[in-house]
Amino acid sequence: MSNNYYLDRNRNNMRKLNEMLTELPAFCSIFFIGIQDTTTPLTRINYAIDLKTFFNYLTTYETICFNKKIIDITLNDIDNIDSHLIERYMAYLSYYDKDNGTVITNGERGKLRKLSSLRAFFKYLFNKDMIKANVASKVASPKLHDKPIVRLEAQETAELLYSCDTLSGFPEHQKKYNEKFKVRDNAILSLFLTTGIRVSECVGLNIDDINFNLNSFRVTRKGGNQVILYFGEETADILKDYLQYRESLNLPKEEQALFISSQGKRMGVRAMEYLVKKYAKVATPLKNITPHKLRSTYGTNLYNQTKDIYIVAEVLGHKDVNTTKKHYAAISDDIRRSVAGKVKLKEE
Repeated sequence: MSNNYYLDRNRNNMRKLNEMLTELPAFCSIFFIGIQDTTTPLTRINYAIDLKTFFNYLTTYETICFNKKIIDITLNDIDNIDSHLIERYMAYLSYYDKDNGTVITNGERGKLRKLSSLRAFFKYLFNKDMIKANVASKVASPKLHDKPIVRLEAQETAELLYSCDTLSGFPEHQKKYNEKFKVRDNAILSLFLTTGIRVSECVGLNIDDINFNLNSFRVTRKGGNQVILYFGEETADILKDYLQYRESLNLPKEEQALFISSQGKRMGVRAMEYLVKKYAKVATPLKNITPHKLRSTYGTNLYNQTKDIYIVAEVLGHKDVNTTKKHYAAISDDIRRSVAGKVKLKEE
């Protein structure tokens, strides 16, 4: 394993995608080759998962492919699909059994993602004259309802960091384990809360990505572009403390990952997610706090300080400012409260 986390991740995803393609109809390879320059390997894996779910539905429930093997589905079969069939498939997605007996449910967002995959698939085949009609474009999208934005209030943020610093609230056996890593954990939590970094970006950090002369660090964003983010003196001191601790681990020189697991290797996404939930469960037991919720906390705090949604979008790496607005719709309650009483019925 090299120290280029993103290169290794893409290689693994490409390998996984190639394995998945052996289970799909041959013409699917044409589709995945055609979109490789405009999508990430992870996006293509999600497309492959969604297409397999759709093909499995066709071979199990629809007469045009009933009892066929998925790999034997033809372009002629795809050409015989109409929009009503896709609507039946969307209804099926609400609740269905997988081969291993696992029950799968999809809400409006899960259905939308799977419909988006089908739309991309049918659009490509239609544009390449491989099918006669793009019937997926005729299917209406599920209506999405706004989800409440979960974030930490100032007191909850303090309690989260306090739980990491003092290990208060943990049973004795867990305190002994957490004590070994609390310097690292504090650095991770602080970086989330003061820079809005994504969990995948945090996992991918190497030692040489940090520049204490400018209090900055280099991250690789979605799509592979690299940007420089900045942190304050408080976070700089916390990171320096962690790097001193990291030196004491006597790691091999070739291991350049910034954040190290208990096995002496680069931490993974799941490990960081668990780390956040572990401390948040003690500090804020009524909220389901994840790394993304810490990112939302940072974004909200940054907006409250700057009152500039464009700055927030730029720092968080949102390509569309409307995405930022949706994420921080929760602050509208604060705004509504602040203007109460501003309009008077009578002159004073």
